[in-house]
Amino acid sequence: MLEIVHKPRREQSEYEVDYRLVLPDGTIRYVHAIGHYVFNAAGDLVEYMGTVMDVTERRQAEDAVRKAQAELAHIARVTTMGEMAASIAHEVDQPLSGVVINANASLRFLTRAVPNLDEVRDGLQAIARDGRRASDVIARIRALARRTVTEKGPLDINEVIREVVALAEGAVGRTRARLRTELAGDLPRVLGDRVELQQVVLNLLLNGLDAMHAVAGRPRELVVSTQREASDRVRVAVQDSGSGIDPQFADRMFDAFYTTKRDGLGMGLSISRSIVERHGGRLWAVPNDGPGTTFYFTL
Repeated sequence: MLEIVHKPRREQSEYEVDYRLVLPDGTIRYVHAIGHYVFNAAGDLVEYMGTVMDVTERRQAEDAVRKAQAELAHIARVTTMGEMAASIAHEVDQPLSGVVINANASLRFLTRAVPNLDEVRDGLQAIARDGRRASDVIARIRALARRTVTEKGPLDINEVIREVVALAEGAVGRTRARLRTELAGDLPRVLGDRVELQQVVLNLLLNGLDAMHAVAGRPRELVVSTQREASDRVRVAVQDSGSGIDPQFADRMFDAFYTTKRDGLGMGLSISRSIVERHGGRLWAVPNDGPGTTFYFTL
């Protein structure tokens, strides 16, 4: 705190600082201070000019808004997981079925007159692999479903996308679509909350699959790509080959409670945009030259 005040004095510049005060009765107040030093021709400090403002109410209001946004995002995540229940069950059932099959096979190899230990070893390795796979799926589900405060840290956005793609494989299979990734290898790490960014990517993937649900006579393809932009920013694109954007409603697609889905809440894109903007980025949509739409966001 003292360095924030003394540095402008040495450099003869203005300063601006926010800090917290704990009063004798334990009450906490938030203060915003701005000021500058006045020097004479000889460079001597002759005066200090500044102002101090109590911004406690503003800070409390901002904290309340952030909390409400986090709660709303959590509700949207849980709702999405409910919509994906069949796909999630399939993703967990596959490795568990593999565990049962390999366990039974290993028991048969052990009960032979001469146990085939090589086959048993292979079966046990497959059981361990499928067990880890099921555990990974459950861990991803728990991460998306839990209620947590925002925790930003350095992230590999490609890793975030791979985790979401793995979770959405069941939904992709059910819509008979093809999901392809084109992830750049030279990306800088981004500062973000893993769960919130997973929520954005998952929402865009599911929207793309939904847009292709009624497509017939042409491939249903979803492409997720990343690329590096200037100033060490990263751009993510989710491109579908669906029905495209209706120009009549293009300006409303990011509005809260607006939806074209029969059972939609109309919150997915609105929440996704607010998450991206809280990460200092931007989310927007562009019609493809051919069929479909591409959603972009930057971090």
